[in-house]
Amino acid sequence: MEFILAKAEHLEEMCRITSEAKAQLKRLGLDQWQKGYPSREVWEEDIKNQMAWLAVEDENVLGVFAFQTTPDVSYGEIDGKWLTDAPYASMHRVCVSDESKGKGVAGQMFAHGFSMAEKLGFGSVRIDTHPGNMPMQRALKKAGFVPCGTIILKGGSEDGDARIAFERIL
Repeated sequence: MEFILAKAEHLEEMCRITSEAKAQLKRLGLDQWQKGYPSREVWEEDIKNQMAWLAVEDENVLGVFAFQTTPDVSYGEIDGKWLTDAPYASMHRVCVSDESKGKGVAGQMFAHGFSMAEKLGFGSVRIDTHPGNMPMQRALKKAGFVPCGTIILKGGSEDGDARIAFERIL
């Protein structure tokens, strides 16, 4: 598996994988990603800003995620405590295609994010997920993320929604 920066030509596949993830969350009875986020426009912006990454094998896109190196506005306040106050990178919009689930793709995407963050001099990586998204919480804990508390999303269609915040020291 290799990791490449997403380009405009990957947008349809990224949207397809995101739609699959939204459908899975809906089947779990969660409102996460059911309000129009992440949208095609969000992925277009991520591509433009060179934040969208793809997990690719034999020219097939297995998963997609956003890697952010600027502070996340939603992470400014937490009901709990982050593991560190040092500068951090964050990962968002982590999705694995239905046909690739259960094959360790998410773990490899997290590992790639950790590697990128280390190379850029960050001491940790942060991420968040819905309190009811148990499959993601299990994947995060398996990847070494530690739950730190609850954050409230700021901006976008999920503004005001609570999420469990995680951090992993590198």
